[in-house]
Amino acid sequence: MTILVVGAGFAGAVCARELADAGWRVQVVDRREHVAGNAFDEPDDHGVIIHRYGPHIFHTNSDRIFAWLSRFTRWRPYEHRALSSVCGLLVPVPINRTTVNRLFGFDLDSAGVAAYLERVRRPIARPANSEEQLLSTIGQELCDLLFRGYSRKQWGIELAELDAQVAGRIPVRTDDDDRFFSDRHQSMPADGYAAMFGRILDHERIQVSLGADFDPGRDASGWRHIVFTGPIDAYFGHRFGRLPYRSVRFETEHHPDQALVQPVGTINHPNAHAYTRVTESKHLTGQQCPGTTLMREYPCAEGPPFYPVPNPATQALYRRYRDLADGLENVSFVGRLAEYRYYNMDQVVAAAIRTAGDIARRLCGAPARAVRTF
Repeated sequence: MTILVVGAGFAGAVCARELADAGWRVQVVDRREHVAGNAFDEPDDHGVIIHRYGPHIFHTNSDRIFAWLSRFTRWRPYEHRALSSVCGLLVPVPINRTTVNRLFGFDLDSAGVAAYLERVRRPIARPANSEEQLLSTIGQELCDLLFRGYSRKQWGIELAELDAQVAGRIPVRTDDDDRFFSDRHQSMPADGYAAMFGRILDHERIQVSLGADFDPGRDASGWRHIVFTGPIDAYFGHRFGRLPYRSVRFETEHHPDQALVQPVGTINHPNAHAYTRVTESKHLTGQQCPGTTLMREYPCAEGPPFYPVPNPATQALYRRYRDLADGLENVSFVGRLAEYRYYNMDQVVAAAIRTAGDIARRLCGAPARAVRTF
């Protein structure tokens, strides 16, 4: 009774482990030569550990998700901080009291910042898009300085074309809290993501095949059940057209004679340059070694899919593919690409645990069928 899991990132690995723990044999395949999906980390040519596909900082308010992952890793406490390069200044993002005072030369306390934001914002009861969401919380000037150019580069569309939920993810603070996230659990896997994923998939009932492509037309038969974590439109051969996903091109720069270059892990560049942000991984990993490596991110439309593009048009197209998926009894779709959702890592873990439970309940007691090997 073998279940096929396509993809060895968070969604696939967590599903596979849950199903194996429930007694099922699981075959995991991934077209890449490594596990961990986009969270994969490794030493670069200079020995500096980097996140090959951009920074992944784990954070969650869920004790259950944190405990689940803690079975497979020790943790290094880490609270991510980011700055934005604007008008020749470096200011905290998300916006806090320091951001407002530094940008505008104020000396406001928390109540003063709250009053300022209330004065400049445009009250919009139900923001229809990210532009309205930002205008209704921080007003025109902060929106333009910190977010409009960044979103244009990141998403390839204007703020007004982007769902309100995207900007709604960004907190606005009136105190001096300069942490990027405020979740109860904020940590990095002490041995790295690749090591954590290796332990998740280390189970006698799990077999992993890397560098193995999956073709639904050729490889979907003979399995007890399939868990698909790739782009949902690809599974159906792009029948209704391609769903847009944003990709990222990365450029690294090594500094052999410096321990650190940036004051924080990430600096955003919303207006200048073609790249959106620069990450210095040694802040994230805590690695002690000679030299440091910076990674610049250049968002693009072509390349491996990283982010779904949330707006009404893409959601309408996704629902057509979702209707096809709902008609398949032996295939489950889970993860950021398969569900076309802008998930955080902990949300993917939760969705994968839930999906695995649904599959196990559905298959419990069903007669065995012939299975194939990859």
